[in-house]
Formats: sequence, C-alpha cells, structure tokens
Amino acid sequence: MADGGSDDMALLLISSPRARQLFDWWQSRKPSTEKSAGLGRVGAFPGPHLILEELRSRVPRYLDDVDHGKLIYPACRRTFSDLDGDVRSVWDHTRLEAIRYLTMVPRPDFELLNSADRQIEMMDAYLLQRPHDETVIDFSGTATADFAIAIVAGLNWLTHCAKLAGVQPGRLSGTIGNFRKLVTLAHSWWLAEGAGERSRQLLANGEQPPLMFYLIWSDYTRLAKHIAAAAAFGSSINRAAKPGALPADLIARFEAAQDPLELDAGTPRS
Repeated sequence: MADGGSDDMALLLISSPRARQLFDWWQSRKPSTEKSAGLGRVGAFPGPHLILEELRSRVPRYLDDVDHGKLIYPACRRTFSDLDGDVRSVWDHTRLEAIRYLTMVPRPDFELLNSADRQIEMMDAYLLQRPHDETVIDFSGTATADFAIAIVAGLNWLTHCAKLAGVQPGRLSGTIGNFRKLVTLAHSWWLAEGAGERSRQLLANGEQPPLMFYLIWSDYTRLAKHIAAAAAFGSSINRAAKPGALPADLIARFEAAQDPLELDAGTPRS
C-alpha cells in the first residue's frame, strides 16, 4: 500500500468479511520490493499480462540453454561453482521450471488466468480437477482443464525438486492441498458482490487482486525459495553450512527477500 488513505479505500471497496479476510492476507504476501519477472521494474506491482508476456519468452530461452547443456538441470542440483549456481538464480530458475507447464498449454487462453471476468470459471475448473502426481502430462484440449493440469504439474515439479535438494519434509508438505485451500479462499473473494470493480481498482492502484495467475506465481515463488535455500545453504540456513563460500550478508538478504529479484544479480560464487 502506498499510504493509509489507499488502505482505507481498499477496505471500503470490500463488501464482505470473508473478502476482507482474503484481501488482508493477500496484501501481507506481497514482496517488500516489487518487481516484474525480469523487467526490473520497481514500484507498483506489474499487471499479470506483463509478467505472462515476459515468461512466454523467458521460459523457452531458459529451456533452450538447458537443452544445449549450458546449465545444470534442474536448477536445484547446481552448486556455487556452477554457472548460475548462486542462490538467486537457483530460486528464479526453479520457479521458471514450475511455471513452464502453463506456457506449454496448447492454444492457451490466458484471460482465464488474468481477467476478472474469467476467474470464477477458471477457479471452478481448478477445484474440479482431481489431484495427480505427474510432471509429464497430457493435455485435454480444453483450456480450463489444461491450465488446471498444468498448475498441479508445476506444484508436483516443486515437490520433486524439494526432495532432490533435501528440503526438510515439513516445509513443502501438503503442497497441492494448501494451494487448493488458497484457491477456495480466492473463489469466495470473487463471488462477493462487486469483485470485478474491486479488482480493477486494485490493479489501477498497482496492487494485486487474487487473480489466478497471481496465486500461482506467488505460491511457486514461495515454494521455490525453500528449494533454493536447501540447494545453496543445506537443510538448515546457517553460516556454517559452507564456511567462507558465501558473501557475508547473503543469508540475511535471502531470508528477508520474498522474490529472487530482490537479491542483487550476479551474486559472487566461490
């Protein structure tokens, strides 16, 4: 929030206690330094269409580098001596590996993820989707179902990477169930009267309504952080994990960050 006035206005826009509860929770998850997926924009959080547009170019470039052997894959297997083995890159690339499934959906209708008018439709479809444990997936040809399949595949990928990186089991337990609860709360927000207008007001103010894309991007970012921490620092974050290998302030900055782009690019590697 920019100031107390915008806080008060936002709360006045919310017509139900359940919607207000979700709004308060959602705003508390926003990064303290807000940037797009790679544009380096600071200030108001970028619209979901801007992040999606950039991801549609970033993901293929990243996978092309992987295919040509330029990068160790998955990112959680890298060490500090590897290209892009710094914690910022591992965090960012792990998130890209999860989000790639959305970019793979055939004939994707991205309005389902970022348009206020399509959120109930998309969330209904997601809540009807039966959980699966696959990361190699077959699409159905129906956009809502395919996005639901892709979202779960991304969560499964993060669970897979967590095991590879040695993340403590409790940190990523119930990943799919927790995301389902998140979507259920957001679904209630969109069912409240005036949700479309509230969403437009929030976006106009550079804030985040609980659009499906924001829910996905936020949760993938949060989960990828646990993976990057385990890959870079070991199963617990402490300065003795790799003595002498890390910049003195890196762990403190990492712990405070809510997005990999809050960390300086090109963190030195040993």
